[in-house]
Amino acid sequence: MSGVIAAMRRSLLSCTSLARNSLIACGTCLGTAALVSVRPAHASDLPLLQTIATFIDLNHQEIAALTTALSLLGFSVVAAILLMGTRVRAARNEARLRADIQSLQAEADRFRALLFAEPQILISWAAGDNRPQISGDTALLMSQDSPQRILAFGTWLPPEPALQMDHAVDALREAGEGFLLNLTTSHGHAVEAMGRAIGGQAIVRIRELSGLRRELAETNLRHKALLEESEMLRGFAAAAPWPIWTKRANDGLLYANAAYARASEAASVADAIDRNLELLDRGDRGDMDRALHDKAAFTARLPIVVGGERRFYDVHALNVGGGSVGIAIDASEATALSAALVRMAEAHRRTLDQLSSGVAVFDGQRRLAFYNDSYRRLWDLDRAFLDSNPDDSSVLDRLRAARKLPEQPDFRAWKAKLHEAYRAVEPEKDTWYLPDGRALSVVTTPNPEGGVTYLFDDVTESLELARRFDGLIRVQRETLDNLAEAVAVFGSNGRAQLFNPAFARMWKLSPDALREQPHIETVEAWCRPLFDEGATWRTLREAITRIDNRVEVSLKLERKDGSVLDCMTMPLPDGATMLTFQDITDTENVERALRERNEALETADQMKVDFVHHVSYELRSPLTTIIGFAHLLNDPTTGPLVPKQAEYLNYITTSTNSLFALINNILDLATIDAGAMTLELGPVDIRKTIDNAAEGIQDRLARDRIELKVDVDPNIGSFVADGSRVVQVLYNLLANAVGFSPQDATITLSAHRTEHNVVFAVTDLGPGIPPDVKDKVFDWFESHSNGSRHRGAGLGLPLVKSFVELHGGRVRVDSIVGRGTTVTCDFPIDQAAHRNAAE
Repeated sequence: MSGVIAAMRRSLLSCTSLARNSLIACGTCLGTAALVSVRPAHASDLPLLQTIATFIDLNHQEIAALTTALSLLGFSVVAAILLMGTRVRAARNEARLRADIQSLQAEADRFRALLFAEPQILISWAAGDNRPQISGDTALLMSQDSPQRILAFGTWLPPEPALQMDHAVDALREAGEGFLLNLTTSHGHAVEAMGRAIGGQAIVRIRELSGLRRELAETNLRHKALLEESEMLRGFAAAAPWPIWTKRANDGLLYANAAYARASEAASVADAIDRNLELLDRGDRGDMDRALHDKAAFTARLPIVVGGERRFYDVHALNVGGGSVGIAIDASEATALSAALVRMAEAHRRTLDQLSSGVAVFDGQRRLAFYNDSYRRLWDLDRAFLDSNPDDSSVLDRLRAARKLPEQPDFRAWKAKLHEAYRAVEPEKDTWYLPDGRALSVVTTPNPEGGVTYLFDDVTESLELARRFDGLIRVQRETLDNLAEAVAVFGSNGRAQLFNPAFARMWKLSPDALREQPHIETVEAWCRPLFDEGATWRTLREAITRIDNRVEVSLKLERKDGSVLDCMTMPLPDGATMLTFQDITDTENVERALRERNEALETADQMKVDFVHHVSYELRSPLTTIIGFAHLLNDPTTGPLVPKQAEYLNYITTSTNSLFALINNILDLATIDAGAMTLELGPVDIRKTIDNAAEGIQDRLARDRIELKVDVDPNIGSFVADGSRVVQVLYNLLANAVGFSPQDATITLSAHRTEHNVVFAVTDLGPGIPPDVKDKVFDWFESHSNGSRHRGAGLGLPLVKSFVELHGGRVRVDSIVGRGTTVTCDFPIDQAAHRNAAE
């Protein structure tokens, strides 16, 4: 809207002067006509007139005249006149503006001609505009037709300057940071790139340097490079661990680094320069000055005391410009290494002298430089001859003359071929068969510094051992091939190294495939059709490929074809594993049959025990009734008995008591065998227990006129056990001894204490127990009448053994045929400690 108003104002102003003159000249005529045709000006027209006056910038007189004219002519005529005046004024303004534009264009052309008088390129970016304006000769830098390619700095600059230019332009556009860079294009042209922020625009000017500016730029570049090089050298010198110094021509210290200050024991570098401290002593310094005075460089290994320690330094100095520069490199380690090398060489010589192998070293002139004593003894050469450093040909000629070398049809050609080792780069190995029957291994090794080292080893015995070993291997091979067992050897890498025909036949494998040394996993895949149990094959793989904890593994394989194999893995000393398979199908069948028969026997035995157990319980009820009635008849209150009745009743009582004891023994054994027997532990008086057991056997002792001798310490004391079971053990031992003792014999019952046990022993003088019967005396219902006056049920000793073992003790039988038997029972003293140890 403001633009429209401004245009209107300019039009009105252009018509102002025309309106004035026209109104004055034609006022009368126009006024007369207006009065006839138009109404006079009204007060309501005043704001419009004031607005028009404002737009055309009229003064008060002009406004008054215009008001008068309008009053005369009317509003419509005035408006038409103003419109005509506006158009005339606009035409004049347009002509003036065109003239101004032509003038500005000419001035811009003149400035552009001045700006691009020299070859350059201008790149400008307006604020907020990412599309630059590029002016100038782009062919200055590149031959592409597109000017925009000039912004791809990498197309006309090397990588590092291109990156530098990118960063500078980004900083200019983002932060207004100016720059000035002297660059060299990829074609070798020197250019200057300048960036500035002007009038809200980022402008980059690129121009080629020539003449004085180019020389100045190149000089600046060289100056900068020299400064960088100088700073690098000064930084290196300052950080170098070796003392570095420079001196003036008058021998004054000009520069020193920190290492020099430390070596000269100065407080700092400045202190060393101020005090002109010297690193070398007077004599060495004089030698260096004389060498430098003759314009020669000085190099020497000199001792220098640093930090109170005497060290060796390689000192290098030379004249530079008007002074001299020097450096001292610590050579103490090199000196020590050199001395150590000399000592090592001597040690090597001494070591070589102790070798059983003959060693001879010939230098580059083919003369003997070293030999050991084994070499001299091997060829039986004179020491004086060897110490004279003979050449290689002389030594060979002397050995050939003594017929100590292999016989050769052309000795000259053989020797020439041997001497090719002096021009070779790799060692050569050969075997010489000497006329005296010896065989020598000869190794010729070229020396790095020239010459050859000969190494001679007597391999006569080794070859003989190799022949014997080959024979042994053949024997072993034949042995393996004829074994009935299947044998395969797998190396540490898991591959089959050896196998016999039985292995291939047993697993139905191809011998040709096995000779390819397949891996155990491949062999497993081949064998799976006959045996497909993954866990067993995994065990075999682990046993073959295991690195540590290599142990024997024994397995049994039941294959799909019904055969049974006994498998064994055997670790070998060389890291290999031997795998053997033996067909035990027949043995397994026999074993299976025997196992089934044994299970049947165990079942029958258990049935016997169960039968005895049940029968014993069934017999006990009527037997108790008989014993009760016998006691009732024997009671005087029931009435008197005739002597014959009393005798018969006594027989009944004795028989029922024996039968009752037998049944109790059977029940006890059955209870122990079932694991249901429990002991009632408590203190047991040993002497009283023996008396109780002896009392129960008194009637049998009296009947058979047998004497019982008790050998017990009155102060033997007591121990923890089940008293009734101990009495039962001793009673059965005494009963067994009475049964096997002749009349008028003596039975001995002894007891004594040890540190942990109470030992009871019962000895009789009966016929003894034969060795073939001794192992069966503790079996149920095993009764032996050898020398016995009666045949028992065979439950006494089994019951003794069961009770003693239930207490944690043990029973042993010592018997000599014809001299008697001793049964010994050991009871532990502390039952609690014994049970804790058992648990």
